[in-house]
Amino acid sequence: MWPVAWMITAVFMLSNSTTPLYVHWQERLRFSSGMLTVIFALYIVGLLGTLLVAGQLSDHYGRRPVLLPGLLAALVACGLFASAGSIAMLAVGRLLAGVSVGVIVSAGMAAVADAGGPERKSKAALLASIAMVLGAGLGPLCAGAAAQWLAHPVPPIFAVEALVLFSALAVASRLPARREADSPLRLRLPYVAVSNRRHVLGGIATFGPGITGTSFVLALGPSLLARLLEMRSPLLAGGMACAMFFTAVGVQFAVRKWPVARVFAASAVATILSMMCLVLAIHASLVPALIASALLAGAGQGLGQLGGLTLIGLHVPDTHRAQANAVLNIGGYIPAGLLPVATGYLIDHVGLASAGTSFALVLAFTALIGGTWAMRRAEQHDV
Repeated sequence: MWPVAWMITAVFMLSNSTTPLYVHWQERLRFSSGMLTVIFALYIVGLLGTLLVAGQLSDHYGRRPVLLPGLLAALVACGLFASAGSIAMLAVGRLLAGVSVGVIVSAGMAAVADAGGPERKSKAALLASIAMVLGAGLGPLCAGAAAQWLAHPVPPIFAVEALVLFSALAVASRLPARREADSPLRLRLPYVAVSNRRHVLGGIATFGPGITGTSFVLALGPSLLARLLEMRSPLLAGGMACAMFFTAVGVQFAVRKWPVARVFAASAVATILSMMCLVLAIHASLVPALIASALLAGAGQGLGQLGGLTLIGLHVPDTHRAQANAVLNIGGYIPAGLLPVATGYLIDHVGLASAGTSFALVLAFTALIGGTWAMRRAEQHDV
């Protein structure tokens, strides 16, 4: 299981290693905050589009035929980031990074479960989750450290990342060969039965605001530090993103025995407090408040995801659980892409302080309404 889980870590390292470098690219290529958030959101577009089909392809043809192209897409993205001389190269790189993450979330995590076998399902699931968060946190932390101490950090960062991805490619190439399909593949959109839609919607109502908060930190956190709080530290930007993801996992371990209703309530409260800290950071120029906002956003995302996956695990049949998980992620990632992009373009018109405050108010209100509705739904099922 361990080498297969390493593939997950390798791809997720790439996915967020760009976070502490956005300010560098924005100054060098001279693009607006709106364009910055569009570049960031293209990752989500690639991820969502791949999630629609990668799982079905992996189940039909086997893991290796899906994982190898996904890892090659990650290597191409790595090369584009290393030599980025235009906005188009960054945009295509982010899109391909999203594609590779979509592949690894579906086929890669399934491969870990395959390697564990029926007797180690729980251990495989935990290992896959840890591998994902480890990569998501280590990527921006290592990139931030390199950007802090090297005069020309971009090529070395992605050269190291390419070596990591080549090691993952070696693991994927040793997985079982292509499986002969016994029937033609018929791709379709993920489907959730009417009786289970309220369970999935409950997760989306809290997971969506939480992951939108973390997306804001990843896309615009470094700009807030550099332009508004006058703190030009790629290491701080990368470390903040790393701590945010570690918080998202740690809080799930801490509350794993709570009733779902309480988990949803805690997710909403964490997201609302995160937005309050964001407003405080903007208007009082407090870096610790921005760090607290990032940590609380991570907690909101982690708790919302835990509650949503718990409801799906309890109520959705095994034969439809993967599709329900896909719908949960799609429902969460859509606002996580749209709202930061809208905020980025608002920054170009009214400034960082006003746009950031507007984002915080909208997301806090959404978390309040969504969390209240999800909590009441969960209480009705007494889980």
